[in-house]
Amino acid sequence: MKPRHKRLTFILVGLAGVAVAAGLVLNAFRGNITFAFSPSEVVAGKVPHGSNFRLGGLVEKGSLERENDGLTVHFVVTDLAQNVKVTYKGILPDLFKEGTGAVSLGKMGPDGVFHAQEVLAKHDEKYMPPEVARALKEAKKDKTKGMPVTMNEGGGNL
Repeated sequence: MKPRHKRLTFILVGLAGVAVAAGLVLNAFRGNITFAFSPSEVVAGKVPHGSNFRLGGLVEKGSLERENDGLTVHFVVTDLAQNVKVTYKGILPDLFKEGTGAVSLGKMGPDGVFHAQEVLAKHDEKYMPPEVARALKEAKKDKTKGMPVTMNEGGGNL
């Protein structure tokens, strides 16, 4: 075999090895990616069926219920447009409370309830997944559009 052919064979084998390695890395990433959805997207049916995803939004005030076992909790996550019931069995984070942001990892059950395996409390919207923060912002805009506008004596909006 000529040296030129040896080099070409070496380069082709090297490229094939890099392609196989890249394929394995991408496959591993695909298996570990979880997407975040807002309650509006969950209600619209945009979530993957049978696989884990993150549900993010605000914990609705007055929705937190604890069972007698001390570990199982039920609450509602809202994006101010839609609501999703969540069930979680475990210890909640210290920052978790009604009216604050929360992100839950889990699956939708056949009963229409989100069964969380992990719950993260968010003390600030800065740390909320971008998709959820966008949905909350849009829901707030939609709510203010439906509000009646009153005029003051000078003719301007209040």
